[in-house]
Amino acid sequence: MKLLPLPLEEAQQRLLALAPLLPVERVDTIGALGRYLAEPLVARRTQPAADQSAMDGYAVTEDDMAGPWRIAGESAAGHPFVGPFGTGEAIRISTGALMPAQAAAVILQEDMVRDGDTLTLTGTPPSPPDRHVRRMGRDFTQGTVLLPAGTRIGPAQLALALTAGHKHLAVRRMPRIVIMDSGDELAADCEDCAVHQVPASNAAMLAAMASALPCQLRRIGPVPDDMSALLQALEGCRDADLIVTTGGASVGDHDLIRPALEQWGASLDFWKVAIKPGKPLLVATRGKQLVLGLPGNPVSSHVTAHLFMLPLIRAMLGASTPLPRPISARLAAPLKAGGDRREFLRGAWDGEAVTPQTVQDSGALAALSVSNALIDQPAGAGFADAGATVSVFLLENGGTA
Repeated sequence: MKLLPLPLEEAQQRLLALAPLLPVERVDTIGALGRYLAEPLVARRTQPAADQSAMDGYAVTEDDMAGPWRIAGESAAGHPFVGPFGTGEAIRISTGALMPAQAAAVILQEDMVRDGDTLTLTGTPPSPPDRHVRRMGRDFTQGTVLLPAGTRIGPAQLALALTAGHKHLAVRRMPRIVIMDSGDELAADCEDCAVHQVPASNAAMLAAMASALPCQLRRIGPVPDDMSALLQALEGCRDADLIVTTGGASVGDHDLIRPALEQWGASLDFWKVAIKPGKPLLVATRGKQLVLGLPGNPVSSHVTAHLFMLPLIRAMLGASTPLPRPISARLAAPLKAGGDRREFLRGAWDGEAVTPQTVQDSGALAALSVSNALIDQPAGAGFADAGATVSVFLLENGGTA
């Protein structure tokens, strides 16, 4: 039976639906950087825990905003004022320090003149009186859901979790991933490469892309185009959650990945996607293991890794939005008409406009290395002039603009 190429979005959704649900583990919050919450982040404390000053100045009572005052003490960050004070008195207060129990306002220090322990108002009192006060719970209160499950833990989210009282966070276990190069034409040593060979670089490139996400990576190969060698390599991947192959997934006489997977006991889910580059993409399963077969041409491998491999890893880690999101950009140069497949053209984006690379061959690594964007050109698209708006995916591991 002939398998028709799937549209991109259908292929992506079918792949993500196969993502294995990895077990949840609790890890040190600081060590959770880059991972995704497996459960909502709920505040265990209130922040601020009490009223604080938002500025350096002097705390006074609400019925005594004109002065003069006598300085009765100090409230510093980490060292609150604990004594009583009242009308005719002021407390020197620092940013982040607790407000004394009787205080209702903070008058800025630049609006005061101090002479010994006596203060005189020279500026304007705050209006409203609590203008420079951070009220208890202004940021969040205990029991509030701060972040939903599936949120990526970046620096700000890490700080929020710690401030909310979380020493540990629930995340999915890091996926175990094996990336395999295959092909008789691949030379393991890039300094010892015959004219009929090409240095093996795809697995290293894909591992570098995957390393931006929390995962356990292992590279094997290059594996020759030999059934017994491929089966032996696959046998060495039994502990992997995800096996990513590159090369050998097309229809040539020496493209043995698909028959090797079938002989190994894997079941094909789909094969071929209606995009260029990257049509001969393969997805298979073996028990709880998932196999993603990417094309062997390096640009095709990079593009499909961006559209399929990285979203899959994010989904395995529990991301709520694993797919890359396109942006709209203006063409800085004309774009020729497209073909009968949806095409992802390499380009350089400068923050405002994107310039298509002159060379778009699927083996052109030099052009890829100076690209930081993929221009999403629909099938059958006509010629586009400079200034036209196009949809663009920014490359996470792209080159300079």
